[in-house]
Amino acid sequence: MCPVEMIFVFYYNEIVKGAGHMTDMKSNRMLELFFRALRGESLSVRHLADEYKVSTRSISRDIAELKAFLAEHRELVGNAELTYSSKDRCYQLYLDDFISSKELFAIAKVLIGCRPFDTQDILTLIEKLKRHTSPEERKKLDNFIRKELYHYKQIHLDCADLLGTIWELTEHIEAKRPITIQYNRMDRTQVKRKILPQSIMFSDYYFYLIAYDADDESFHAKHYRIDRITSIVAHREKIRLPRNREFDEGYLRERCQFMWPGELQKIRFEFSGPSVQAILDKIPTARIVELNHGNPVIEAEVFGNGIRMYLLSQGSWVKVLSPASFVEAMKTEVEKMIGNYE
Repeated sequence: MCPVEMIFVFYYNEIVKGAGHMTDMKSNRMLELFFRALRGESLSVRHLADEYKVSTRSISRDIAELKAFLAEHRELVGNAELTYSSKDRCYQLYLDDFISSKELFAIAKVLIGCRPFDTQDILTLIEKLKRHTSPEERKKLDNFIRKELYHYKQIHLDCADLLGTIWELTEHIEAKRPITIQYNRMDRTQVKRKILPQSIMFSDYYFYLIAYDADDESFHAKHYRIDRITSIVAHREKIRLPRNREFDEGYLRERCQFMWPGELQKIRFEFSGPSVQAILDKIPTARIVELNHGNPVIEAEVFGNGIRMYLLSQGSWVKVLSPASFVEAMKTEVEKMIGNYE
């Protein structure tokens, strides 16, 4: 339960306790006013008096009681107060727990830039976030992101409900249930897999399910894009893994940014580009071990071959030094690329 909901529930209980000395109509009205204030509505005494068909004095008393409640229960609600604006002639609720404009702007930018959800989901998520900030902040945010939302293009989804699928998988992971999934591979062929789900991760536009194959005793983790999972069937038995095979999400996150499964390897490469910090930020295990003619030599531990695609994207700025098998793989790929232009 979020802090705003806690405040509302607590206030509701206080009103119920005090219902003996106030009419049902008054208690209901005060609950409505409090809830409307929590939702960010501006409270005009005159307009509320007309709406509830009571005197402005009655509404003013209600607001005074609300202000007194907030002042008396600061240990619960923190710094929260109904503030009067002489310009608008309205009261507005301000809470420390409101999301600030800068926080909401940053979150919205990340959600829009990652493009993981369909258009309706992204609009709904941002609208829900906006409810927990002040009306003025909402207007600012609308102005900042309106054009980006208008041009928002979601990734292609094979599953009917990405958020629902993510949550269903989360529940199976927590319950340690094996599942059978229907999955669309990269070449669009459909396969069924019985798997032991372990973790959900996000990387470069996509959510991934990390899982072991149920019949693979070597326990090599495999990655499945969640947007390609079209059906899930849960099994009754429990997942029982050897202790040395318990999944370490943080360990994988550091060494598998490119979500391409494979063996763990230690690579070394020279970088001559303008921003070595960008490389260090992209690969958490990367560290500079020496300088070669002024160029940093970087060493990193990574899983799989996704790192190869990333380093190739850096063009001539990268020269792979070891291991020998990785050097040969890079040379072969570069030769294939050159062959495309002959």
